[in-house]
Amino acid sequence: MIIAEKKPIEEVIEMVKDFRKILIVGCNECVTVCEAGGKREVAVLASSLRMYFMNQGKDTQIDEVTLERQCDREYLEEIRNRIEQYDVVISLACGVGVQFLAETYSRFPVYPGVNTCFMGVTEERGVWSERCQGCGQCILGSTGGICPISRCAKRLLNGPCGGSTKGKCEISKDLDCAWQLIIDRLKELDRLDEYEQIAPIKDWSTERAGGPRRVVREDVRQ
Repeated sequence: MIIAEKKPIEEVIEMVKDFRKILIVGCNECVTVCEAGGKREVAVLASSLRMYFMNQGKDTQIDEVTLERQCDREYLEEIRNRIEQYDVVISLACGVGVQFLAETYSRFPVYPGVNTCFMGVTEERGVWSERCQGCGQCILGSTGGICPISRCAKRLLNGPCGGSTKGKCEISKDLDCAWQLIIDRLKELDRLDEYEQIAPIKDWSTERAGGPRRVVREDVRQ
């Protein structure tokens, strides 16, 4: 899932302090799971902003709504009949949702309420870690299900590098060397011979280096 974290309240206030009618829009998907932008976080942000404006002696209207998703147009349509009431929108979705909301309602300023971090997993309550960078050419089948693009600091396709020591990455003694994890996994799967095969040069055009990407499935288009 996409992992995000809440922006500092001071930063949000600075963005919207001059507006009088504010709509906070949450998302019921990834940002809800990582406790950054769901219904509860919308309520907390709304309460904090109301307290700020009250202390400033300003009569500011702050309303809340949480959509199922902000990356699908059909869910964004749910606020079409009410968005005209507001001067500004704060989106607690990931960067994708913020952009799509701003694109759909281009006449209204849309500000992000969270910082989008990465695609990752929940290790435990309150702890998330990166697992994927969406490179567009998945090689997990040959690396034992461990991604060197997202988990190796140097994104090496043939590792480990000379800086790893005792299974740890040279940038931190607390960070496992991704290639040590790959070797251990391949050994456990009795596929260590695959490690000896040199990986070809990666086609980085499938990653962000090739510009904004698009996937078209003709079999599901209407």
